[in-house]
Amino acid sequence: MARIKLATSAWESLFRAQVSVIRRLNTKARAYDLPMREYDVLYNLSRFPGGRLRLHELNAHILLDQSSLSRLVERMAADGLVARLPDPGDRRGTVVELTERGAAEQRRVGAQHVAAIGKFVGAALTADELRTLQRLCDKLRAAQDTIPD
Repeated sequence: MARIKLATSAWESLFRAQVSVIRRLNTKARAYDLPMREYDVLYNLSRFPGGRLRLHELNAHILLDQSSLSRLVERMAADGLVARLPDPGDRRGTVVELTERGAAEQRRVGAQHVAAIGKFVGAALTADELRTLQRLCDKLRAAQDTIPD
């Protein structure tokens, strides 16, 4: 029981810290003229070869349900930030691809976003603490694939 309480307390601390930082980042993002959710899509696409992913693969990297992501991608396609293409391996599927405009926006906003993260996270922790935080978060994320429901 003590381990469950400790896990719950650690989770609450992690979650509250994330909420606090995300609120600050969202406030900064208003000046970027690109909502954080759209930036998140552009950032995730930029990390993969060819700047493209199947919609359901993109969904695995984003904190939105499938239908919300589909609507967001439709709006972003209408704005020219991404292209929606038929999946050549599955006619029912959709591939989302970063456009030149989307890549330019990701770079523009990304530079400002990185500076804000440096300010709000980097200024709060030492270099050793940042490395420890990264290692622990990576370990926690990786463990989710091995822990049964």
